Amino acid sequence: MKGWVVFMLQAQGMRLDVVPVTIARQNCSIFWEETTRTAVVIDPGGEVPHILEKIRQNDLKVEMILLTHGHFDHVGGAHDLREILSQKQREVVPVIGPAQADDFLLQGVEEQVKLFGAPDQNLKNVKVDRYLSGGEILEGAGRVFKVIIVTGHTPGHVAFFDEANKTLLAGDTLFAGTIGRTDFPYGNHDLLVREIKTKIFPLGDDIIVLPGHGRPTKIGIEKQSNPFLT
Repeated sequence: MKGWVVFMLQAQGMRLDVVPVTIARQNCSIFWEETTRTAVVIDPGGEVPHILEKIRQNDLKVEMILLTHGHFDHVGGAHDLREILSQKQREVVPVIGPAQADDFLLQGVEEQVKLFGAPDQNLKNVKVDRYLSGGEILEGAGRVFKVIIVTGHTPGHVAFFDEANKTLLAGDTLFAGTIGRTDFPYGNHDLLVREIKTKIFPLGDDIIVLPGHGRPTKIGIEKQSNPFLT
């Protein structure tokens, strides 16, 4: 996965490192700009030392940490990562997102770990600096992200769309050949399908989808072949 995505972004001076974390092998993404060495970290689910090592190797300054939704494998490392980076960089590194409807999940990370039988990886509840609303614009590491609320997997799930680089950070909404789980008490399969078709598909067939797990895909491919969406 990493090699293909890096190739797609290098032409614009943008780089991406993907660090699979936790037992769920969640894709923590580190976007960075080659000239300024500024970075944005998306979904630091855990294994913070591995994430920090990638940041150190590339001599990056992290401007913000973004969260797509409140599941433990996407946010469990956010608390420690913010604390360590803020101390190292001598300024607060904000944790931003998801939408406020996922607050109960962010405050229940430690309970989620017990529920899913995950080993103790020092995953912690998360207090974010602010929640997001649909249509907001975020700027960091030379990139402009539009916030899109895509519910159904969780009630406050957001995706981050970088139109200039034709890239969507989809979290656990759309995957290569499948969609996010909806078998939670707060999940809604029909809603998730509708949200993908009405909010993600219109972005364009050539948009690269970077999902929360597994390999990247493109919207056009999923329109044609995803059995949950055709």
